[in-house]
Amino acid sequence: MAGRIEDYAVIGNCETAALVGRDGSIDWLCLPRFDSAACFSALLGNESHGRWLMGPDGEARSSRRYRHGTMILDTVFETSHGAVMVTDFMSRSHGACDVLRRVTGLRGSMAMRSELLVRFDFGAVIPWLTRLNDGRLKYVAGPDRLVLQTPVVFENKDFRSVALFSVTEGETLDFVLGWSNSFRPIPGPTDVGAVLEAVNADWTLWTKRFAGAGPWSDIVLRSLITLKALTHFETGGVVAAVTTSLPERLGGTRNWDYRYCWLRDAPLTLYALMESNFIDEADAWQKWLLRAIAGSPDQLQIMYGVAGERRLDEWQIPWLPGYEHSTPVRVGNAASGQVQLDIYGEVMDALYLARQKGLAADQEMWGVQREMIGHLEKIWEQPDDGIWEVRGGARQFTHSKVMAWVAVDRAIRTAEEFGLDGPLDEWRHLRDKIHTHVCTHVYSETRHSFVQFYGGNTVDASLLMIALVGFLPADDPRVIGTISAIERDLVRDGFVRRYETDRSIDGLPAGEGAFLACSFWLSDNYVLLGRTNNALEIFNRVLSLCNDVGLLAEEYDVQERRQVGNFPQAFSHVALINTAFNLLRAGGPAVDRSRAVTRPAT
Repeated sequence: MAGRIEDYAVIGNCETAALVGRDGSIDWLCLPRFDSAACFSALLGNESHGRWLMGPDGEARSSRRYRHGTMILDTVFETSHGAVMVTDFMSRSHGACDVLRRVTGLRGSMAMRSELLVRFDFGAVIPWLTRLNDGRLKYVAGPDRLVLQTPVVFENKDFRSVALFSVTEGETLDFVLGWSNSFRPIPGPTDVGAVLEAVNADWTLWTKRFAGAGPWSDIVLRSLITLKALTHFETGGVVAAVTTSLPERLGGTRNWDYRYCWLRDAPLTLYALMESNFIDEADAWQKWLLRAIAGSPDQLQIMYGVAGERRLDEWQIPWLPGYEHSTPVRVGNAASGQVQLDIYGEVMDALYLARQKGLAADQEMWGVQREMIGHLEKIWEQPDDGIWEVRGGARQFTHSKVMAWVAVDRAIRTAEEFGLDGPLDEWRHLRDKIHTHVCTHVYSETRHSFVQFYGGNTVDASLLMIALVGFLPADDPRVIGTISAIERDLVRDGFVRRYETDRSIDGLPAGEGAFLACSFWLSDNYVLLGRTNNALEIFNRVLSLCNDVGLLAEEYDVQERRQVGNFPQAFSHVALINTAFNLLRAGGPAVDRSRAVTRPAT
């Protein structure tokens, strides 16, 4: 059985990533890319669906940490007779992808067990196993090949490879599991010590660019490293998480594939990277964004594949029982075909921010932006599926209209500030029209707050963006009333839920955890209102949920007191980074993004 979500750490090579449990079992790994089929799927089933265990042959205490400024994980196992450290990390080279594990004896002697079950295609395919002349083990099925390199002898029985061995103080044993295409030559042996030194040097050099974040420097740096690990080294795309189908409610059906890149992450991700001095990554993310959206604006999607692929067809895996029996297990994401008007605002805001912060602007970019505004002018009054990707039918969501306003506003700002051509009078009229429309149709005088959608009487956490994107000032009575309604209706045990799932809005069974990014958004609103103590209180409350190595999932189940949802979640870590900077200095991302613009008197 898989461990608790928060019991996992992540290792990666900026092409894919693996989840390592406290017991030393790698229970999730997709090769060669984040969105490839998994060869270890025990996370969504059991060991028979693939895993690689490296741990004591018996009971032992364990502790773990990342080496500072890196994604190299050290797990120490201890008994009264000895102590052993397992060092886990990943590398890549010339079309190959390696998982490397070094076992080092620290004290006395310890009996160890390694068990390797390779199951390609999400646990469905048992590979053909061959022992090579040099002693390495080769696992092949179709285009996939894994080669295990180690001096330790593995016995193969019942379609699993098992090794029992002992490690004494000062002894080091290395293991390399390398993926490559089966139709290409087998890569040569790997010098684990040299690779470990190189990987450590690369991460250390990268993190030196970080200037710090005051008292939160360590946790912000860990979030930045996690964000870097979720970024493809070649395409610049940032995946939302490395997993699929980790449930938003244990035992429930809200299980989605998050191994893709969402447009709405763009502006907040840019803020997080640029505030932290990672300009190259911000530039790569912007370039990925421009490639992804290239084409007709009426074909804009809410998410894309790691390289900008558009076809993300959703299907279910019947042979995997799901994490703690949470079914179905899904691959692909049908939300990629939804209409979500907010993404126009997110894209325009991101591209405006990129120009404002000095990133090089593509010569074709402004033409694409103008086409987007022209298309948005035709569709902004239509219903859509909204930021939360509901499957209960399209509605007139407030947040979608606010972000349509953001799209037009940022187009105007871009033209005005950078001397670009555009029909500014028409755009200003459209901006004022959308603003008036929203304030007239979705502000409830009886509730003294904005509501989730036209004709509704409930709030949702996306309304926290009204001030954060500059639609209205944070101290506007309508914003203050909305924050109060969210505090009253959506905050449970100090954490913010997205919306009330028992209202049949999303077409799914009720129940999910508190969405961690939304709690950070509430903290950001408190910053804008000068309620610093409240902002710090909720920020520290969410920080307390980080696991022992500083990682967050998408949500938190306040009843079960467990992290839930896909893991580690980029949106949670991006929000953490930005809120830390909002608290650290007066001109943080929230202030910068929300600064006042000319608005109609509504």
